[in-house]
Amino acid sequence: MGADIAPDLKLEGLVHDLNNVFETVSDAAELLAREPKWENVAAMIRRSVDRGRRIVGSLSAGALGEHDCAGIVENSVEFARDLLQAVRAPEVRIISETDPGLRLSGSAAAWERVLLNLLLNAAQAMPRGGVIAVRARRTETGVEVCVSDDGPGIADDILPHIFEPHFSTKSSRSGLGLHIVESLVRQNGGEVTAANRSSGAGAEFYIRIPAAKT
Repeated sequence: MGADIAPDLKLEGLVHDLNNVFETVSDAAELLAREPKWENVAAMIRRSVDRGRRIVGSLSAGALGEHDCAGIVENSVEFARDLLQAVRAPEVRIISETDPGLRLSGSAAAWERVLLNLLLNAAQAMPRGGVIAVRARRTETGVEVCVSDDGPGIADDILPHIFEPHFSTKSSRSGLGLHIVESLVRQNGGEVTAANRSSGAGAEFYIRIPAAKT
């Protein structure tokens, strides 16, 4: 029998194969873009390919570091819009505001996944559509990111449990989305809390992250 393949070589091979897949999909998107009626679809595919590449890139040890918060927010919002458009969800307007110069420590792909989960969770809470706001600001201790919506809010008896694994108010859902959010935020050195908005209807999620080390 041949020698076992080292884990790092297996990962390197997986990354190589996935990048080949992304290249093929990207080439197909370029062909679609030549037809005016498919330009929007081609753009969505290219953005999805870019996100896939970022996720694959996050598997390398060098992916951990300091990352531009505005870019992470922009990528997350853009992909959420694409997904909502693809499933023909009710119209949801996403607005974002980020203080200049903010940096996040950890994995950029993980932070994008956190924000994407929160954005889609908010959209699902508004079956008739609405507005989601993402605001990232500098604090005395680091960075605070708030994702809020104008949906019905979170019932008081549910609020203490929403980050628990497999807890969901929707029978068709796995209940892992917010648990994944909480786990990723904690792994990247932050904390996340949820509450109902004090002014108006809707829920808000706060992510607090210590200042990036320079």
